[in-house]
Amino acid sequence: MISYKCFKCDKKVSDEFLRKRVRCPYCGSKIIFKQRTSVTKVKAR
Repeated sequence: MISYKCFKCDKKVSDEFLRKRVRCPYCGSKIIFKQRTSVTKVKAR
């Protein structure tokens, strides 16, 4: 399951809800992002 989060109210939004609408069900914001599970560092050469 992919975890999404609302940028405005910082609550988790399920991916099943986003299939119907692209708005936060809690505050109505249109800005939703996918959380990263791990930090990857890349070293430039």
